[in-house]
Amino acid sequence: MSPAAPAREEQRAHDEQRGTRARVARSILDHGPSTAAELALRLELTQAAVRRHLDVLAAEGMVEPREKRVYGTRTRGRPAKVFVLTDCGRDAFDQAYDKLAADALRWIAQAAGGGEMGEAAVAAFARARMAAQAEGYRAALEAAPPEERARLLARALTEDGYAATARTAPVGEQLCQHHCPVAHVAEQFPQLCEAETEVFSRLLGTHVQRLATIAHGDGVCTTFIPKTASTETTTASTSTAGRNPA
Repeated sequence: MSPAAPAREEQRAHDEQRGTRARVARSILDHGPSTAAELALRLELTQAAVRRHLDVLAAEGMVEPREKRVYGTRTRGRPAKVFVLTDCGRDAFDQAYDKLAADALRWIAQAAGGGEMGEAAVAAFARARMAAQAEGYRAALEAAPPEERARLLARALTEDGYAATARTAPVGEQLCQHHCPVAHVAEQFPQLCEAETEVFSRLLGTHVQRLATIAHGDGVCTTFIPKTASTETTTASTSTAGRNPA
């Protein structure tokens, strides 16, 4: 064996470990806050191996543990610990020019006169941006029955990089976006989240309510869709759009 062989083996093992950690982080990105058990099942790894990778990712500032959010009646015992991506972790996947976008929106607000007029100008831009994006989703949804629209919208959002899913919830559904390419900008300009909520309402044909957003520190953007969806377009409930629930 050549003297360099042990070094190559060590480097190969190191690369494999980094590759597996990247898979763990990507799984959290695609599926949202996840327990070690859920990650182990998805990635076909042992829970012990997953925990070791999570420890390294946490030490690097890529993920952080949180108490699992429980919807409905809480069962006995301690809630499971879930792991979410930090801003640093999301930056590893983001290719958006966040600073450029934020500077452009700030310029729009100032050019419109600042204050309420500036906020209105940013809101108008956000609505125009989402209207253009929604045109690509409308064709997939308009011929579908109401009960299928959330799932189809999730699929369309995933194709645009939002890693979205739709799941059944008490008295309705939840549309979950596990990734947001503009989260850092939306943190400064909530009009982006509000415009998105309005578009979801029009596409789904019912009022919707934003329960949580990545831009405001949640692990996933969650939009509630009532079970009593009608085919008539109603006004979006934007009182909590882009903001955490109380």
